[in-house]
Amino acid sequence: MNSPKIWIYDTTLRDGAQREGLSLSLEDKLRIARQLDRLGIPFIEGGWPGANPKDVQFFWQLKEEPLTQAEVVAFCSTRRPHRPAAEDPGLQDVLAAGTRWITLFGKSWDLHVVEGLKTTLAENLAMIQDTIVYFRGQERRVIYDAEHWFDGYKQNPSYALQTLEAAIRGGAEWLVLCDTNGGTLPHEIQTIVQAVVQFVQKSGQKFRQDNAQTSGEPVPQIGIHTHNDSGTAVANAMAAVMEGARMVQGTINGYGERCGNANLCTLIPNLQLKLGYSCVESSQLAQLSASSRLISEVVNLAPDDHAPFVGLSAFAHKGGIHVSAVERNPLTYEHIAPELVGNVRRIVISDQAGLSNVLSKARSFGIDLDKQDPTCRQILQHLKTLENQGYQFEAAEASFELLMREALGQRQQFFTIKDFHVYCDMLRDAARQGSQAVATIKVTVNGSDILEAAEGNGPVSALDGALRKALANVYPDIDTFHLTDYKVRILDGTAGTSAKTRVLIESSNGLQRWTTVGVSNNIIEASYQAVVEGLEYGLMLQSQAKAALVNN
Repeated sequence: MNSPKIWIYDTTLRDGAQREGLSLSLEDKLRIARQLDRLGIPFIEGGWPGANPKDVQFFWQLKEEPLTQAEVVAFCSTRRPHRPAAEDPGLQDVLAAGTRWITLFGKSWDLHVVEGLKTTLAENLAMIQDTIVYFRGQERRVIYDAEHWFDGYKQNPSYALQTLEAAIRGGAEWLVLCDTNGGTLPHEIQTIVQAVVQFVQKSGQKFRQDNAQTSGEPVPQIGIHTHNDSGTAVANAMAAVMEGARMVQGTINGYGERCGNANLCTLIPNLQLKLGYSCVESSQLAQLSASSRLISEVVNLAPDDHAPFVGLSAFAHKGGIHVSAVERNPLTYEHIAPELVGNVRRIVISDQAGLSNVLSKARSFGIDLDKQDPTCRQILQHLKTLENQGYQFEAAEASFELLMREALGQRQQFFTIKDFHVYCDMLRDAARQGSQAVATIKVTVNGSDILEAAEGNGPVSALDGALRKALANVYPDIDTFHLTDYKVRILDGTAGTSAKTRVLIESSNGLQRWTTVGVSNNIIEASYQAVVEGLEYGLMLQSQAKAALVNN
């Protein structure tokens, strides 16, 4: 209740969208904004109105269907040199967005003023103050982003501080110090922010006392905006907070230009769980992992499995000794409870596994194994043998569950493959570029043989299609399964075209995802193994779900 409040400001939709290879549609931006709103983010920067039609439409859409708690913020630069703010068309577009808050950025570094803006240092100060005064006169509240602040301060501290004074005189409520080039280190951040906090307190109080119109307004608060070019964006933001910054700007998953921005999925739990600040409600913090993954899906970038707090591997345990200790007390190898950030503990199965891994993984599958049961050691030995051959069960837990259930006599036989053939025809004429594959397959289901064929743009596609056609009438739920990822790894590159191949296939039914593995010197056989187990595992999940409904 008494924890100091940190105001989280998300700029995924603007700064994050500058990441190379990331492109957001209007629908993408709206979906992300609503997820951030549910997450409890107080400020969501929507973009620069007028910069492109998509951003204009975004603000219009949110005026029609507002968010529940977050402030949507428009972003823009100061007025142009030697032009009144009221006559700058770019500022009119920003006002038309209709947001209560506007984030305005201005130049802090004299180098940028002279060489970038091609104007005088005095005019730059006027541009900052005049623009803020104009927005305040239009009943807008202003966050001032001091661009290139730390580089500017290190080169010319006197002038950099004058730019903050201009923002204070204009009426900005937040002064955000930006490490735009991402080259500042935590100890520098700490020293500079400490000096700025003291300066702003003195300067702000003096200005309020000297100006009757602003005498009742609070002194502006300090914020921090860091980039990750030196790999220290999160550490830099935390250092600033510990010296008095009360707004933290960043992006989900650290998306951003060049090396990215400060990662809010790391910052929020560190600030809240480790340093005792209040960022979001505990129930909202528990949505962090799901939010990270959802947004990674929306922007069409693979989630970082090894990301702190929210990654799939953040609370994964592989070594047998680790697993045994975590089973007794999670504090032995976990710095927080994964549930606090909406993640889960995972026991990874591999050739590093011990009996503790097998027992723990069995429990996650709903299987109660006894450590003294000889089957347990048989499973472990079989696992190690297969991994020595090239299988990788830490990335294919569905295949491991099938392996375990088979050893225990619990593997349900939904179908049996009797035979299959795959034919590939390379089409080289001008009208038909590429290749075409045809697969035929004979399957036994409930004692009856079914023969089917299907075409595909490759052998795996054709084989998958033929198998689905053979099973669809008996198992109509199979229509909900779809392949979401396909990975091929050459295990012994020196063997050339006869090298052993490992294939990992990720499948989904729209609600769950699972991964299966196949290994062979023949890439089609390896793919066949993974495809068949993927369909089998999906049918097992559907069977278990239906049984649970009947029992309830």
